Amino acid sequence: MIVPIDLKKQEDLSYEIFIEDLKDLTYERKVAIVTNPTVAGFHLETVKNKIKASELIVIELPDGEQYKTLDSVNEILNQLLENRFNRKSLLIAFGGGVIGDMTGFAASIFQRGIDFVQIPTTLLSMVDASVGGKTGVNNKYGKNLIGVFHQPKAVHIDINFLKTLPSREFGAGVAELIKMAVMFDRDFFSWLEKNDLKEKENLIYAVKRSVELKAEVVSKDEKEQGIRAVLNYGHTFGHVVENETAYKEYLHGEAVGIGMCMANIVGSKLGLFTKEELKRVENLLKKYDIPTSYQIQNPQKFYEAFFLDKKSTDSKIKFIFPNGIGDFLVRDDVEKETIIKVLENFSKEN
Repeated sequence: MIVPIDLKKQEDLSYEIFIEDLKDLTYERKVAIVTNPTVAGFHLETVKNKIKASELIVIELPDGEQYKTLDSVNEILNQLLENRFNRKSLLIAFGGGVIGDMTGFAASIFQRGIDFVQIPTTLLSMVDASVGGKTGVNNKYGKNLIGVFHQPKAVHIDINFLKTLPSREFGAGVAELIKMAVMFDRDFFSWLEKNDLKEKENLIYAVKRSVELKAEVVSKDEKEQGIRAVLNYGHTFGHVVENETAYKEYLHGEAVGIGMCMANIVGSKLGLFTKEELKRVENLLKKYDIPTSYQIQNPQKFYEAFFLDKKSTDSKIKFIFPNGIGDFLVRDDVEKETIIKVLENFSKEN
């Protein structure tokens, strides 16, 4: 006997990304703003004055990648339950990528899923983390290994929040801009080389272009079954750097910058990237004080950590390489010896 369950339904998950001064937002339901003390100290009152809701609470979590854990998510859930939130309630992620990822994850599992909105406050979260619905937390085995795809209802990008952003955090966001340009848009890369992102109009254009590129990719591949994996250029190496340093030494974008340099060198050995292109990417990263080198303690251990990457299978590691500036290639057949030789060049022993 067979009893079929017909679930062939399409849910419209479309939403809009607003790149403008934050406008008044009205919600006829309970709303919780999830943030951290740093962001709250600078901007919480501004945002609270923009939000009208039937009830508004604020949930503050400690600031830092090391707090991107299930314990922090549980703190969000507990406060929602203590305040009698329900399936019609709304979460607002007000902060950088860490806050956005944890808030989205909490929204996805609270009473089996509620709505959330992103109001990013760092450049990295504006151009990358807030767009696309990736949510999750880290654990001792690696970054973002626990999570789900849960799309926000809207993203509100107001670059005025960047006025209080430290220069190092700004550079970490620029790394993600460079990533998008190297993978998808040669002209955009050239534009980044020639223009100063510290100028407001240039920054607005760069954010808009990066968001456009990512939106196009996410629209084609929401759950990273194909082309969206390309957005992880630099991340396969960078996530290992972050994990080895316990998320304390490098910001995410800084680790991605290092990872991009590692991937570029491997790509050059495969004939995909010229020495001139290697130098152009490195120089652009250095222009914004983004690190381009890292001393690997144990190349073999570093290599084994690749197998915890979400794109990898039991026996194959999937790498994203630039195929010249503005194009990409996904490979899962790169010889271990080739990778190890590059890792050894980053080792303290050499």
